[in-house]
Amino acid sequence: MRNKIIFALVVLGMLGALGSAYVYAVPSKPLPPVFNPAPNPYAQGIYANGIVESYQVNGENTNIYAEVPGTIVRILVTEGQQVTQGTPLIQIDDSIQKATVEQQRSQAEAAQALLEELRAQPRKENLEVARAQVEMAQASLKTAEDTLAKQQASYKLDPESVSKDALDNAINGQKVAKANLEVVTRQYDLTKAGAWVFDIKNQEKQAEALAKAYAASGALLAKYTLKAPTDGIVMSINAAIGSYASPQGAYDTYTQGLDPIVVMSTSKGTLAVRCYIDEILIPRLPPADKMQAQMFIRGTNTKIPLEFVRVQPYVSPKIQLSNERQEKVDLRVLPVIFRFQPPPGVQVFPGELVDVYVGEK
Repeated sequence: MRNKIIFALVVLGMLGALGSAYVYAVPSKPLPPVFNPAPNPYAQGIYANGIVESYQVNGENTNIYAEVPGTIVRILVTEGQQVTQGTPLIQIDDSIQKATVEQQRSQAEAAQALLEELRAQPRKENLEVARAQVEMAQASLKTAEDTLAKQQASYKLDPESVSKDALDNAINGQKVAKANLEVVTRQYDLTKAGAWVFDIKNQEKQAEALAKAYAASGALLAKYTLKAPTDGIVMSINAAIGSYASPQGAYDTYTQGLDPIVVMSTSKGTLAVRCYIDEILIPRLPPADKMQAQMFIRGTNTKIPLEFVRVQPYVSPKIQLSNERQEKVDLRVLPVIFRFQPPPGVQVFPGELVDVYVGEK
């Protein structure tokens, strides 16, 4: 009995295995694709990876870096905001530079004040003092001369009436008073002439140098505020309040690299597509006047005709646009730029990867 049960179980297992093998061997019907792959619309079209970017006469997107390092204390705009040229975007801590500007402003004002003082000489009060000293010296000389004349007259009448010592003192007093008058007269002329021209020129240079230092310091202070270099849209802000900004950019936590602090695009509705043509396909590239292209947005069946703009005539190493393992990065490519107007209802953003076919008219 036991053997019969075991035999039946074995038979049932074999039948189950054969049934499972048959069921799994039947090919399942593939699911329809969510969207059709990008077809080649040209008889001999060239395929290229493309990346959408803002349309610029030259270059790509507008990448804004800090010209001075420091900690970001305020972010004055939001992503997607339309801004005009000169709009403040990011404020970097400028407390130290502000104090430096104030110090140099005070130094420049002090130097200018001293220059004005030199130019305003002679001061009226100083000139009056010098004139009074001349008048006093003249009076002293007159007194000394009168005293000497009296002594000499008395000596002529009676040599015994005046001592030799008194006469010598009168003569010396007259000489001292005369010399003193000459000194104060020259001092008066010097005061009346005002500041020396070389002193004025030296102070002019000092004031000019300090004024330029103040202007340079003020210009540096203005660089602590990042401003929009042109009209456009703020596409990306790659920093937060408290982040450290440097001329090399802001540190990105995820890529562990340095990115532009702000990325802007033009405010126009026109967008550009930068296509990278493989170097082995360059000989098949149509002439510029006959070149046309179509762009296919990934994940949709949307295709958009492109208008040729220019060829960047420099073959450069291919960049890795995606993280696909099969993508080669050891080739060289030729950038070709097209432009287009996004159709109504179609959302296309700078930085988006697209499929492009380039053909001939």
